[in-house]
Amino acid sequence: MTQTAEIVDTQEGQQLLHLVFGGELTHVNDIRFRDLDKLDIVGIYPDYESAHCAWRAAAQRTVDSAVTRYFIVHLHKLMRP
Repeated sequence: MTQTAEIVDTQEGQQLLHLVFGGELTHVNDIRFRDLDKLDIVGIYPDYESAHCAWRAAAQRTVDSAVTRYFIVHLHKLMRP
């Protein structure tokens, strides 16, 4: 399976999961997606470094579209109680 299925721990013993996703925005200066059904969920990654590599690859594929943006969400920050 891919690296997203591997168990990767930090020095503290916690996973630092990151979500990479993107899509076409309604305007270049706004973070509002044109069609939520067409969001590109790139994947969930065990650390920022691998998420950044995936983000860069996705962004490079859409470099000619000014209104397409990709984001990295720090899931581990949202999961803390």
